Amino acid sequence: MKKSLPVIIILITISLFGLIQLQVSWLKNLLEVRQSQILNKVKDGATLVASDLSKAAYNSATIRLPRKSNGFPGSELAFKLLKSPTIDEKFTPQEIYAKLKEVFDRQDLKKMDFEFAVLNSEGETEMQSAHFAEAFFDEENKKQVHTYILPESGTDLDGIAQAEQLIVVVPSFKKQVWDSLKWVVLLGVLFLLIILSAFFVTLKTLFNQKKLSEIKSDFINNMTHEFKTPLATISLAVDALKNEKVQSDSAKIQYFTGIIKEENIRMNKHVETILQAALLEKQELQLTLVALPVHETIHHILDTYELQIQEKNAKVELLFNATTNVIQADEVHFTNLLSNLLDNAIKYSKENLEIKITTLNNNGKIIIKVEDNGIGMGKETVKRIFEKFYRAHTGNMHNVKGFGLGMSYVKTVVDAHKGKIKVESILGKGTTFTMEFPLMRLVK
Repeated sequence: MKKSLPVIIILITISLFGLIQLQVSWLKNLLEVRQSQILNKVKDGATLVASDLSKAAYNSATIRLPRKSNGFPGSELAFKLLKSPTIDEKFTPQEIYAKLKEVFDRQDLKKMDFEFAVLNSEGETEMQSAHFAEAFFDEENKKQVHTYILPESGTDLDGIAQAEQLIVVVPSFKKQVWDSLKWVVLLGVLFLLIILSAFFVTLKTLFNQKKLSEIKSDFINNMTHEFKTPLATISLAVDALKNEKVQSDSAKIQYFTGIIKEENIRMNKHVETILQAALLEKQELQLTLVALPVHETIHHILDTYELQIQEKNAKVELLFNATTNVIQADEVHFTNLLSNLLDNAIKYSKENLEIKITTLNNNGKIIIKVEDNGIGMGKETVKRIFEKFYRAHTGNMHNVKGFGLGMSYVKTVVDAHKGKIKVESILGKGTTFTMEFPLMRLVK
């Protein structure tokens, strides 16, 4: 696992980088293709409209009456055949816009914004749409198409020179192209984010598996050590009981059978701890809630640890500042919770151990602090202290007995009682556990 993990990370990173590069390249190519497609459709559409305008304007002969300067017909009526009418004489800007719009709609350019103008043979503007000038002079963002409006027979150079022009301008061309591709781009980005998320989830899972593997290895080593010692003690006691001299001495028989009994109880406690951890993992903690006085419970726990406190030559200071200390709690689990904290303070201690237990009230809650001046913990240990099977390494991993289940159990009990717990610790100076529990509401 240790060797393969870096290789897996490198391979996935290279694959992701390559995939991102391909995605970016694909989007660039797609943009270019889409620009070309839209421009070709605009050209085709403008050509169709120009042809339609040509048929309507140039295929109908028209005559006009000459007028005098005063605007009234002269005495002599002379008819003169004039040239075909210009586009602005035949159509309104709204009609040409409608023709262009209809053609573009058929070419799947329904949402495209465009402007147009019609120029005469001398390049002067005959008509134009409302925002044509603004769009035409925007050199950076526009695309424009010029199409001659030619009569069907007028395809020679003279015909082109005398022909009118239809100009179609697409403003903010690139923006409109991006808008037409927005769903494709969004889906591409979405799938890329999904792949990135999957990558990070995979990495997190691999690191968690690695960490879990290390924790399980430590747990197995600790469990082996914890069971090996009492089994060896029982084996020695059984061998001693086989000795004839011991068998003839009832006091020694009592002593060695007592050792066997104690070590058997010790192993049963270990088994019970492991089974309890497995049970907590499968279902929520089952509580039998009663009115429990915190101060009295702390005194009871200290009585049970009297011998260990004396053996360590420790000092215990009680600062019961809480005027109300009754909570609704499960007596067994709450007692075990405080016992675990006190046990840790004693186990992970140095010379001249001092333990301070403080209580106080705050906003209908009781705060319990358990402080010691023991060996303390590093930042990594503080961060992982409530993880199941985690144990802080103190040089020799077996110098303090246990499976790393105690603090996980503490956190579970605190959460089950709707409380809070936090840890503050400085390596070499000591640790403080601060808990907060709601006080029991008294029914009036």
